Amino acid sequence: MSDLEASLLAHLNSGGDVPDSRSYASSLGVTHKELEDVIKSLAAFRIVESKDITKETWVLTDEAKGYLASGSPEAQLLAAIPPEGASKDVLKEKLGSILDIGMKTAAKNKWIGFEKGNKDLVLRKVDTIKDELQEQLKRLESGEVLSDKVIDDLKRRKLIMKEKTSCYALKKGPQFVAKRKKLATDVTQEHLRSGDWKDLEFKDYNFGAQGQPISVGYVQPLLEVREEIQNIFLQMGFTEMPTNNYVESSFWNFDALYQPQQHPARDSHDTFFLQAPATTKQLIEAYLEKVKEVHQCGGYGSKGYGYDWKRDEAEKNLLRTHTTAVSARMLYKLAQEKPFAPKRYYSIDRVFRNEAVDRTHLAEFHQIEGLICDYGLTLGDLIGVLEDFFSRLGMSKLRFKPAYNPYTEPSMEIFSYHEGLKKWVEVGNSGMFRPEMLLPMGLPEGVNVIAWGLSLERPTMILYGIDNIRDLFGPKVDFNLIKSNPLCRLGLQ
Repeated sequence: MSDLEASLLAHLNSGGDVPDSRSYASSLGVTHKELEDVIKSLAAFRIVESKDITKETWVLTDEAKGYLASGSPEAQLLAAIPPEGASKDVLKEKLGSILDIGMKTAAKNKWIGFEKGNKDLVLRKVDTIKDELQEQLKRLESGEVLSDKVIDDLKRRKLIMKEKTSCYALKKGPQFVAKRKKLATDVTQEHLRSGDWKDLEFKDYNFGAQGQPISVGYVQPLLEVREEIQNIFLQMGFTEMPTNNYVESSFWNFDALYQPQQHPARDSHDTFFLQAPATTKQLIEAYLEKVKEVHQCGGYGSKGYGYDWKRDEAEKNLLRTHTTAVSARMLYKLAQEKPFAPKRYYSIDRVFRNEAVDRTHLAEFHQIEGLICDYGLTLGDLIGVLEDFFSRLGMSKLRFKPAYNPYTEPSMEIFSYHEGLKKWVEVGNSGMFRPEMLLPMGLPEGVNVIAWGLSLERPTMILYGIDNIRDLFGPKVDFNLIKSNPLCRLGLQ
């Protein structure tokens, strides 16, 4: 490296500039990368001035490099033909895939012919040839400029391609010296003992240089918003529900929620069913009979669905499609406690649906569930709680739209305005649980349940301005986005 630096400085000191660092590196017999390292080091101290140059040059393809070494296909063909001629099969065995190319060009140049009445025998028509293609490739490889016609012919035969190369033009800098003095960086014991520190020239401190980055962890936006939402629920007096069972039975996931067995959500296109174990036998018989009765015949003021309810369907195991299955279990447990006491429950955990993946949907995502169970609750209470909940989350632009759910009546979809997408995005669903769901559990008359569910991902996308869910959660998440994204505190209390 020092020899290379000395050679470059000597060249510049003698009055010569370097218009092309690649050509200069080639003249010294070194790689351009080695010279580039020296240039950057000298430029940093303004000893040389460098100007970036980008060039487009023609380079040989791998096929052309083979012709450069062994000759063009037509020349190789002529060399393979003996004086008496040779059959195409023999030539094919010698030349392989280049035979057809060689024969086409050789025939065009009238270098070969065929025996009369025998098109399989190839004969030489000339003794010697000039391999113009090989000569053109040699000239191009050596850096010679070829005519447009030759370039077009080589392009047509796909023997050359354009390649961008970068190099530097060099000249003396304002701090140019013929020989660079090595600057000292520290005063050592030896310097102090010998006293030569007085004659040393020290390198200036760069007070503007950044220090080594500190290795720290980064908060994943999804976990950040999850923690904030959890704190909001706790501030509002909610208790967390246990959600440690990803595998659920169809009974608790659908039947207990008064969702009919013919509902499209039970189709394998929407739900992941288990193969092993495919079914469960751990169902509460007395409660199961009440659910069966209300599905088939109705009750509690309802006509029911009027179909033949099948236990086999209820026993099927699946990956839960919503955490409302957990809510059903908790409400049933609450109904068995006497006397009844009002409760507020919440949960945040994963659910699974057989969804087509796009910028706003994943097959695996998080659901936030909140419910209040008490006497005399109304739709107005639900809207008020939702506005309070989302305002604490920093999402004040809300809209509610009437909707249908098998287990809530009335029901409302919740929309929030996404500044990044510039449109209203559905963020959740809500409603009041139906009597057909609550009364078979054993809850007292007059007790109502208001509930809502939303994904964790969509509010996070809105708060962080992310427009593709795959940038946030899943196997293709961009960790640079997580590192560079500031913590979101807007509206979170």
